[in-house]
Amino acid sequence: MLVLPARLTHGQAGPCMQMLAQALRAQPGSTVVADAGPLGQFDSSALAVLLECRREALAQGKSFSVSRLPPRLRELATLYGVGELLPAAP
Repeated sequence: MLVLPARLTHGQAGPCMQMLAQALRAQPGSTVVADAGPLGQFDSSALAVLLECRREALAQGKSFSVSRLPPRLRELATLYGVGELLPAAP
């Protein structure tokens, strides 16, 4: 499981994505779940990071879903038209 940090804004997006991409490549199995529960402070950069994680997972032939996505971030995803790209984890 990939775990997002408590703060994910523009300034943290690059380093966070590098860390998550490395963890994603090392993760065994065919399913990737990103835990967004720790997110407390974020902007639209959090969506960009999640979408890049999704892209990386799909490129590796893995499915991708998100657990505990904060309601405000789900609203942003819907507003930007990408909500369906970030399915809730079972």
